[in-house]
Amino acid sequence: MRSHTLAVLPGDGVGPEVTGAALTVLDAAQDRFGFGTERTEIPLGADHYLATGELLPEDTVTALGDHDAILFGAIGSPRVTPGILERGIILALRGAMRQAINLRPVRLYPGVPTPIAGLTPERCDLVIVRENTEGAYVAQGSRVHPGTPAWTAVQESVNTWYAVERAVDFAYRLARVRRGRLTLCHKTNVLVEAGKLWTAVMETVGERYPDVETDYVHVDAMCMHLPVSPERFDVVVTDNLFGDIVTDLGAVLQGGLGVAASGNLNIEGNGTSMFEPIHGSAPDIAGRGWANPAGACLSLALLLGHLGEGEAAAAVEAATAAVLAELPALAGADMGASTDELGKRIARALTSGETGSGPVPPLEGSLMGQLAQVMAGSG
Repeated sequence: MRSHTLAVLPGDGVGPEVTGAALTVLDAAQDRFGFGTERTEIPLGADHYLATGELLPEDTVTALGDHDAILFGAIGSPRVTPGILERGIILALRGAMRQAINLRPVRLYPGVPTPIAGLTPERCDLVIVRENTEGAYVAQGSRVHPGTPAWTAVQESVNTWYAVERAVDFAYRLARVRRGRLTLCHKTNVLVEAGKLWTAVMETVGERYPDVETDYVHVDAMCMHLPVSPERFDVVVTDNLFGDIVTDLGAVLQGGLGVAASGNLNIEGNGTSMFEPIHGSAPDIAGRGWANPAGACLSLALLLGHLGEGEAAAAVEAATAAVLAELPALAGADMGASTDELGKRIARALTSGETGSGPVPPLEGSLMGQLAQVMAGSG
């Protein structure tokens, strides 16, 4: 039987709840599709930091590197100063595992309510490829004269040809197996030097992909076009900070942060990829069963696709989408079921191929299959 090693990082707040639901779905996928996983739970987050003073110990990095993939919940706690856990764990993990790409699908599933009037699933199916190791997130910054009227802060942004080329080439390859359109999202009229680098990389790498149509959009214009005409976009490539912001807007189109998934991809075979819902730890609702586990389950689908379990990945996505379509709402106490119950409902739909409203429909154009094609050419 095929077997994969999986590191599980539940984290803080609602992280353990949505991760638990995703693991319930994974159990069902394993039973149906005949593979296994060896799971190692690793305690990273606020509780571990407050108890030990450790953020990301070197032996933990080594252990994570020995696994085939990482399933991650959420990090963040009001008990810890903002930035400590985020930089010391999330950003550090992305760097240590050489996760060059942050992949975030923006897909509206049939029957899922969206606040964007008139938006239909046919119009909203794109993928944002975010450079994951540089930009404003990697520089430490500096300050002088804090606490005085002369307080001065400097926050740099770092862009290298090497990292930008990795992201752009991956985006071209993904666009080639999708609808053949790639958009660069940046702010070249203000961030002139960084913009020149990104533009030059696009032009240079694009010579290898003459069959892919390209265009450009400023990030502020992207925030206008995305809610109004998402069908304009197929694959979007952008820098670290812009990608973080734009994908939160994309999550609104999908129905909320609770349904948005992501993958932090190592594309060179020298580290472990990590998959996580894009929502935060939501400590205000932790323990209430209000957190929507769909984002975690869809992240699991990406993880399975990455591991080569394509059939299981597509089935998890389809079952999650079918159960989402039956919910009266997508967040808070009005979901109609608890986090745990929704995980079990998705697992039952996966096992039986049906939901309360009938058969789970197959999903056309599975991103999991597209991702597998691209990853097969990586490393």
